[in-house]
Amino acid sequence: MQSAKLKCGLIEEKKGFYNDAISKDAYVWYEKNWQHDEYEHIHERAQLTYVEEGYQYLHIEQKIYLVPKNHVIWIPSGVKHRTTSEASTVNLMVVLFKSEIQSDFFREVHVFAAPPVLKEMLLYASKWNKLADEDEEQTLFLKALLNSLPNFCNESRFLEIPVPEDHRLIPVCDYINTHFQENLNIDDMADLAKMSVRSLQRIFKDATGITLQKYGQLIRILKSVELIDTRQYTLSEIAFKVGYKSLSAFTSSYTSIMKEGPKVKRENNF
Repeated sequence: MQSAKLKCGLIEEKKGFYNDAISKDAYVWYEKNWQHDEYEHIHERAQLTYVEEGYQYLHIEQKIYLVPKNHVIWIPSGVKHRTTSEASTVNLMVVLFKSEIQSDFFREVHVFAAPPVLKEMLLYASKWNKLADEDEEQTLFLKALLNSLPNFCNESRFLEIPVPEDHRLIPVCDYINTHFQENLNIDDMADLAKMSVRSLQRIFKDATGITLQKYGQLIRILKSVELIDTRQYTLSEIAFKVGYKSLSAFTSSYTSIMKEGPKVKRENNF
């Protein structure tokens, strides 16, 4: 019989299912070189995750959310999710909340860049890392942080990768994911979906909310985030590797998606 494991202060008694072993309302878990199981799991605490270094993909329902460095993701309690990452190093903080505020914001998944004031608050909260004892200051501080989240959030829908439910579109998405370095051929994609080009464009937009061209651009930019994280390539090399003919074209596309220009310089850790 598999023994129970402790993860982020929660006890995994059965694969993917966690029991709450924490008495306090909010619990802080900060860890360098994070290694997370890649299978789907669920717990009855809401989760705020801040990625200090590296990046993570969160797979939730029919979407994949990219959480790059210096971004946070809010996941409501009871929502199944799994994590993947090819980053060489992932440093992150997880804050688990037992009590949730009853408003629409806290019922949805959100990914957004952490503004300076939120990063400073998380830095301060790291002093309670893995502490199970009640602490009045911590309770008040993290409650204030939780209440402020909607004000910090500038929703980053561009970090969501839609996963279509229509089985005819899965080969098309696979094609884009494996041929993103090339000029994507709409006729080839239509053949894969066994429909006309016009039908493919309409059905894909209806199923994902974005066009095929936008999906291809999104995949290229998310692949560039992975390459930037390796710190092995110049921006010009990355631009070529993800299918752009020039650095200026890549920079323009990256900025339109990520809302800031690409950088390879290492920033100070939090």
